[in-house]
Amino acid sequence: MKTYSTNEIKNVVLLGGSGSGKTTLAEAMAYEGKVIERRGSVENDNTISDNTDVEHLYKRSIYSTILFTEFNNYKLNIIDSPGSDDFCGGLFSAFKVADVGVMVINAQNGFEVGTEIQARYARKYEKPIIFVVNQLDSDKANWESTMDSLRANSQVKPVIVQYPVNPGPDFDSFIDVLMMKMYKFKGDTGIREEFDIPESEMEHAKELQNILIEAAAENDESLMELYFDKGTLTQDEMRSGLKLGLARRDLIPVFCTSAKKDIGTKRLIEFIINVAPGPKIAPAFKTVDGREIPANENAPTTLFIFKTSIESHLGEVSYFRVISGKLKEGMELINSKTGNKEKISQIFAVAGKNRVKVPEMYAGDIGCTVKLKGTKTNQTLYTPGHEVIIDPIKFPEPRYRTAVKAQKSSDDEKLGELLNRANFEDPTIVVEYSKELKQTILSGQGEHHLNILKWQLNNINKLDIEFFAPKIPYRETITKISGADYRHKKQSGGAGQFGEVHLLIEPYYEGMPEPTKYKIAGRDINVNIKGKEEVSLDWGGKLVFYSSIVGGAIDARFLPAILKGIMEKMEEGPLTGSYARDIRVVVYDGKMHQVDSNEISFKLAGRNAFKEAFRNAGPKIMEPIYDIEVLVPSDKMGDVMSDLQNRRAMIEGMSSDKGIEIINAKVPLGEMYRYSTTLSSLTNGRATYSMKFSSYEQVPSDVQNKLLKSYTDEDKDE
Repeated sequence: MKTYSTNEIKNVVLLGGSGSGKTTLAEAMAYEGKVIERRGSVENDNTISDNTDVEHLYKRSIYSTILFTEFNNYKLNIIDSPGSDDFCGGLFSAFKVADVGVMVINAQNGFEVGTEIQARYARKYEKPIIFVVNQLDSDKANWESTMDSLRANSQVKPVIVQYPVNPGPDFDSFIDVLMMKMYKFKGDTGIREEFDIPESEMEHAKELQNILIEAAAENDESLMELYFDKGTLTQDEMRSGLKLGLARRDLIPVFCTSAKKDIGTKRLIEFIINVAPGPKIAPAFKTVDGREIPANENAPTTLFIFKTSIESHLGEVSYFRVISGKLKEGMELINSKTGNKEKISQIFAVAGKNRVKVPEMYAGDIGCTVKLKGTKTNQTLYTPGHEVIIDPIKFPEPRYRTAVKAQKSSDDEKLGELLNRANFEDPTIVVEYSKELKQTILSGQGEHHLNILKWQLNNINKLDIEFFAPKIPYRETITKISGADYRHKKQSGGAGQFGEVHLLIEPYYEGMPEPTKYKIAGRDINVNIKGKEEVSLDWGGKLVFYSSIVGGAIDARFLPAILKGIMEKMEEGPLTGSYARDIRVVVYDGKMHQVDSNEISFKLAGRNAFKEAFRNAGPKIMEPIYDIEVLVPSDKMGDVMSDLQNRRAMIEGMSSDKGIEIINAKVPLGEMYRYSTTLSSLTNGRATYSMKFSSYEQVPSDVQNKLLKSYTDEDKDE
C-alpha cells in the first residue's frame, strides 16, 4: 500500500437513520477501491463494517467502524457510524476526525427523525453534508417525495447532482447533471455504461443543470461574473463553486444510489475526491487553549486518539488521526495527559477487522496502532518539545440509568473490571459506585445501549448480571428554626460516657447575616459567636457550624467531635437516609463530666441532638430535577405530551423545526426510569431526547408522604 500525502486524503463519516443502508454503501465503496474482492451483506453477516457477534445478531451497526478505500491515487477514510441514537458516542468520535458527512437517505422513508437527529449533530460540529438517496431499487422507493422531504426539512439548500431515471425494482440508470451523462448499470456488478442523455430527459436535465450552475456560481464572485458573461460554467468551474459551497455548508449536493446493487458508488467516490473538503481545506483542529493546528505534514507530529478498543489477540487498539506532521514506525511521542513517552511500534491502515501495515502516515490520515502503555480516547500524543493538547470530544450526557449487580457476589470484582473496560471502549457508558445509594449505577444513552452491554457480559464474558431500578439520590433539608438538647450517658463499670449538647438549627442560604438572637419555644437565646466552620458538602450545599459556648460548659476540644456526629447524620439524613444539605447549626450550651466525658460521648450527643432538631424543623425532601429536550414527529406530539405530564413534567416551551416538534421540560429524575423505552414505543422509534441535571427541588407533599412511608428507619440511638 502506498503512502498518501495530505493532499491525497479525504475523511468521511457515513450518517443516516437505522436501515438507510450505510453499511452496505461502505461495503460497495471498499469493493470499488479493491480493498475487498467481493461484497458481503448485512443479511449474510459478512460485511467489513458490522463484524461483531452482537451486530450479526441485531442486523444493524452498534459500533462505529473505520475502513478505507483507494481510488484514483487517493485514500478515502470512511467511518461507518451507527444509525440509532442510543449509540451516538461512536458518531461523536467520528465527527471529531471526519471532514465531511455522507448522509444516507432511505428512498422509501425520506427525511426521518433519525436523519434530523444526525443532521443536528452535523450542524453542531459544523460538518458539511452530502445527501445520498439510497435504496432506489426498492418497491416503495419514491424520488419525488424524498426530495420534497429533503427540501422541507433541511436547513441547507439541497442541490440535485443526480436523479434516477427508473426508481423502483428495475432501477438501473441515473442522469448526472454535473457530467451531463446518463449512467446505466449491469445487474449488481457495479459495471456502468455511459450514454448521452435521452431526448425525453434532456429538458429536465438542463433545468436541473442550470440550478446546479447557479448554486455553484453563488459561492464565488468571479464565477458569478463568468456565469453572467457566458450564461453557463464548465465542469471544472462548477466543481470549483461546489467545492466552496460545500466547505462553507451553503449547499448540500444530492446523489442517488442502490448500494446493494453497487449503483452510483463510483461516481459518489469521484465526487468526494474532486469536491469534498480535505484535511487542508477543512477547519483546523483546535487546542484546549484555542490555537489552531493546521494539517501541515512538515510540522511536528501530533496524534489525536478518538477511539480505543480491546481485542482478544491484540489487546488495546488505539485509533488516531494524524493532526500534523508525519507519523513513522518506531517514533516516540509524549502523552499530553500523563507526560509519559509512548513508542509507536506499528502503524496500520484500517479496514474493519482487517489491517494493513504501513511504515508512515501523513497529516490528515486515519489509522491505528497497538499496545500503547497508558493512552486512552480523547488524549493527544505529540513530538517531545512541542506540547499540544487537542480539544477533546464532548460526549453527550447520559440519558438512561440503571442499577447493576452480579448474580453471584463472588463475581463482583470481575463485574467491576468489565464495566471499567466498557467505559474505556465507550465513554458514553458511565460507571459509578454510589456510596450514598449503596448501588453500582450504570448510565448510558438508552435502554438498548445498556442491554447490548448486558448481552456482551452474559454471552461473551459468561457473567450473569441483573439490572434493576436505581434508587434516587434525594436530598433532605429544613424549612424553619428548631432546637434540641440531648444527653448521652452510659455507665457500666469503670470509666463511663457522658456528654450533653444543646443546639439549634435553621435553613442556610448564601449571604444570610450572622446569627445573634433566637427565640425557641418562647425562650430567648442570645448567640455570642466563639468559632465558625463552613463545610462545603461533597454532595452539594453547605453545613455552617457555630460554637457559642460560654462559661466553659463544654470544653473546646470536644467541639470537633460534635461536628463529626452532626456530619455523620448529614450523610444519613433523618428522613429517608439521603444526604442532608444547606443547614446552619449553633451549639450554645451543654454539660460535661470531668472524668466520663470524651470525644465519643459528644459525637453521639451531637448526632442525636441534631437528629431530634431536624425532625422538628419542617424537614423536606428534595429531588433531582432534569432539563429534557424531546424531538418528536408532529403526529406523535399529543401522546408524548400526555406521557410527560403523567411524569410530573413542567413544560417550559415548545417549538417546531421543519416538521419536528421540540419540547423543553423539567422532569424529576424519579419519573425518568425507562423513559427511553416508553418514548420509543409511543413514537415507533421516531423520537429522541437529551437530558441534563438542573437543580434540586422540593417534592410535592403527597410524594414526600409516600417516600416517608416506604422508608424504614433502621437508625437507632447508640
